[in-house]
Amino acid sequence: MSETLGRVERPAADLYHSRRKLFMVFLVFTHESAPAEYKERCERYWHQVGEQLTNLESKTGAARHIYHESVHETGEAGLSLIEKVHPYSYALAKGRCDNGAILEALEEKEMAAELSDWERFMVMGFASSKVGDLVRDLYMQALKKHNDHVVNSIDATLGPGEAGILFIREGHGLQFPQDIEVFSVVPPALDELHRWLRDQSRKYQQEGDTEREVEEEQIEADAPEQEEER
Repeated sequence: MSETLGRVERPAADLYHSRRKLFMVFLVFTHESAPAEYKERCERYWHQVGEQLTNLESKTGAARHIYHESVHETGEAGLSLIEKVHPYSYALAKGRCDNGAILEALEEKEMAAELSDWERFMVMGFASSKVGDLVRDLYMQALKKHNDHVVNSIDATLGPGEAGILFIREGHGLQFPQDIEVFSVVPPALDELHRWLRDQSRKYQQEGDTEREVEEEQIEADAPEQEEER
């Protein structure tokens, strides 16, 4: 069962104290060269995530386990991996680990590397449909093996009545055991960020269409002159 925090009416908190709970946070990435408007929305998103996690933990119990995409080591070694690529989720994970939570190894390094390699092949495209079908099949096998490992890692470490936080990208496709209550932490800022990205994509597409129209008009305008010169 999956709940969306902030979008549905919350049932009585004591109903969940005896169940295993997983608070799922979707990763939103940024970088130095990103537009200021995008960075502002990312920062607002992570601020709201922090607030909603604190509120959720106060009602259902503090998270005792932290799980993070792409992390294959536990404790400080795993935190160092997160710090290098994602300062926002690192701050949330580090604060809880300082208060007694455990950062678990979510992935297996070689398995994750294999999946990443197949993903790169998928992006490249194929001239041969036979090769394309073969790579897609191997990719799906690697994806299933990877997802099964991730779910098993959570299932093996999240104890009865305990709560954990999972930082993972949207569209992950994971299927959790029925006895784990999954809460999706989805603050309003995530919708704002999605709308901004859609607007930017639409804007760039319109600009591209305009540029193509100008080029076509210029070609048509130049055509009679070229005919006269011949």
